[in-house]
Formats: sequence, structure tokens, C-alpha cells
Amino acid sequence: MPEPDAQTTPPPAPETIIRVRGLVTRFDTHTVHDGLDLDVRRGEIIGVVGGSGTGKSVLLRAIVGLLNPAEGQIEVLGQSVRDTSDDDYRRLRRRWGVMFQDGALFSSLTVRQNVEAPMREQLHLDDALRETLAGIKVRMVGLPENAQVKYPSELSGGMRKRAGFARSIALDPEIVFLDEPTAGLDPIGAAAFDTLIKQLQAALGLTVFLVTHDLDSLHAICDRVAVLADKRVLAVGTMRDMLDVDHPWVKEYFHGPRARAATASARPDGRA
Repeated sequence: MPEPDAQTTPPPAPETIIRVRGLVTRFDTHTVHDGLDLDVRRGEIIGVVGGSGTGKSVLLRAIVGLLNPAEGQIEVLGQSVRDTSDDDYRRLRRRWGVMFQDGALFSSLTVRQNVEAPMREQLHLDDALRETLAGIKVRMVGLPENAQVKYPSELSGGMRKRAGFARSIALDPEIVFLDEPTAGLDPIGAAAFDTLIKQLQAALGLTVFLVTHDLDSLHAICDRVAVLADKRVLAVGTMRDMLDVDHPWVKEYFHGPRARAATASARPDGRA
């Protein structure tokens, strides 16, 4: 007689490490988000997309505490970002890194000094150790050794972005927030940066919150996609899930001419 099927225990639900509830953000009388909810799971790469003015970067800034929303709750790694003491927020901030558009490097500092900046602020290290660690981070993002002593003005756009990425991982964070990391790069450079994100995410066990408009990035590296529309998160799911969302902007974005290559490989039948 055949043996009965062994009982299997379902895998545990992924841990939510960013939780946004009822977020309202306003600039004067203009409301950007109105009751926005979002969960981000540990270890995933989540891509945040939306039309112009939907507040993708505003959401990122609210989560990391650089913008004070009108209403709502934001928790990162189990701690409130809004209702916390300065000391607790400072300790929490050490557990994430941020890369803003074009790297947002300090123009008067070299690449290595830029990467050292968070270490100087947060860690008590001697100069030699700090320089060594910064050099390791620079090499991890694929920059040549001589890039360490260059200033941002001496770098290409792609190199500045890599330097900004190196600074975002300077403190060995659990989460990295990347704001349009491939914007302005040619297709080859953008694909290389996507590969870098995926490799470091896997090697370092990062959770990646990726604001982007790049469909190739969404398809190549994102585990899930969150779509911002109508002042909230309209849909969250895989790229394949996005193809079935019945909303005008979502349908145009994920089914339009620029989306054909990505959607074709996401469809089981290979058709856009």
C-alpha cells in the first residue's frame, strides 16, 4: 500500500520590516498621499513606480524620516520613525542606507571621503580602519582603485552612482533605499547597475526599496512591484500580477510599447 503523504509545514510568512499605514503627505494645499498603506518584506527587492507627481521619492523620504507627513504611521524594523526620541532615531538610521538621485555626493570630498562620511558620524573608528573599510566598500561597487581619490566632478554619471551606492552601504545596513539609481544611464550601464544591486542584495542580505521608472529594472531584479496612483498604493505584486491590474495608468505602463520586452518574458505564453 502506498504510504500516506507526509504532512508538510507551510513556510513562515515573510517578515514585514517596513510598515506604512494611513500615510497622508501634503505640501501646502496639495495632497500627495492620502491614506497610503505599504508593507515591505525582509530580503526582497521591491520596486516603487508611478506616474509623475505620484510621490515616489516623497514616500521614500517620509519612510527614512526626512519628511514629516501630516498623518499616518511608519514603522521600520519594528520601530516608529515618527514617534521616537532623537537617540532612538539615530540608532535606527544606522540600520539603513540611502542613495539619492545621481549619488548626491559631497562635491568637496573625494569618493573615499564621501564613503567615510557616515562612518565619521556614526562610528568611533581610527583613521586607518575607517579608510580601509571605505576602500572595501568602493571596490564592492565595482569602482577602480584610483576612483577613491577622485572628486565627484571627475567621475562619469555611472561612477557617481556607484560611489553613492558605496556610501549607502558604508554602515553595513539591513535596508537600502535607492532613488532612481539607473536614471540617466545608457542601457548597458543601467543593466550593469541592476546586476550590481542584485549581487550585493544577495551577498549582504539586504532589503532593497527601489524607486524607479525603469521597466527593465523591475523585470530584471524586483521580487515585487508597488504602484502608486490616485494618492495611494494601487497594487502590489509581481510583474506578472501587474499585467492583470485594471487601471488606465497601470495598463498603459505595463502594456505600452516600451514595456513589450519586459512583459513578453513575464507572460507564460511569451506574448506582450
